[in-house]
Amino acid sequence: MPQDPFDWTDDAARHRADAGLVRTLRPRPATSALLDLASNDYLGLTRRPEITQAAAEAARRWGAGATGSRLVTGSTELHAELERELAEFCGFEAALVFSSGYAANLAALTALGAHGSLIVSDAGNHASIVDGCRLSRAETAVVAHADPEAVRKTLDAHPGRRALVVSDSVFSVDGDAAPLREFAEVCRSHGAALVVDDAHGLGVLGEGGRGALNAAGLAGDMGVVATLTLSKSLGSQGGAVLGPARVIDHLVNAARTFIFDTGLAPAAAGAALASLRLLRREPGLADRARAVATTLYERLAGAGQTAVRPDAAVVSVQAPSPESAVRWAADCRAAGLAVGCFRPPSVPDGISRIRLTARADLTDRQIGTALSTILATAPAG
Repeated sequence: MPQDPFDWTDDAARHRADAGLVRTLRPRPATSALLDLASNDYLGLTRRPEITQAAAEAARRWGAGATGSRLVTGSTELHAELERELAEFCGFEAALVFSSGYAANLAALTALGAHGSLIVSDAGNHASIVDGCRLSRAETAVVAHADPEAVRKTLDAHPGRRALVVSDSVFSVDGDAAPLREFAEVCRSHGAALVVDDAHGLGVLGEGGRGALNAAGLAGDMGVVATLTLSKSLGSQGGAVLGPARVIDHLVNAARTFIFDTGLAPAAAGAALASLRLLRREPGLADRARAVATTLYERLAGAGQTAVRPDAAVVSVQAPSPESAVRWAADCRAAGLAVGCFRPPSVPDGISRIRLTARADLTDRQIGTALSTILATAPAG
């Protein structure tokens, strides 16, 4: 009898179960009674009627799918319009839209960090950055979290080497912001490029939500490239790379996740464009998201919880153990509140926590309900 080629997955499943690391899908209904502090819908735009209407109109006009890769049939006038407005809003020369933020990070790092070059990567970077570094075939040096001096020492050790430094703008677990100005100064002094993933900064930081690079005075810097997602503050789906026009042109010709991937669906492009225009009209949304995050932090810290002061819209609250973090999140859900849960190995520092994402559309009553639920279910110790 032939051997089952996938019987090894049973052993893998047992190891995951023994370690308490089994991941399961939980399909959500179209509407839910849960108060949502788990998603990344920072500005509450995913269900705004004008955004969903824009998605529907784009699908009716351009079709349900992009029909091909961007270089064949997958680029519509809508994609070009979105790219122009993204670049202008964020303060860069040009932009290129991808099917996801993950694909955008892979594109930037593999196309700009070629074999023989050096990538200096922050230890707290998102998995998409980690994977982009691995796929680039460049030498990757992982440095201490948010430490410009560690970056400087690493670049000092490789004089004259083509190099780029990559970092999240706002780190997704604790919500702390990278020292972008200091990183940029180090890069300039060494002739290195700076690549910043602004997934959690766009829509929340900067003037009217123009992002962390705008806030740091680095938007449009010729040595800086930004990647971002359309699926968080803009409430849609997809990603983008922004930077000097010659860099964007290089990605069109060299980035495999652009050349060989089907273009972003028109509905997603239409929704993202509508959200971008709404953010222009309502710049106070960014202020409100930050204010909600600050309120959550101050109330939780004042009640004795160990929380990280938020730099954007993510609030991290420590739990005593991995098991208690899982139980805390489950108890919140049972009480009608959805929160995120992070534990090893997803968090390299070994600290388990629940994660709250502030939303600009939360009312004061909803904020009070969320805080009451979190505190009532908090584990001892």
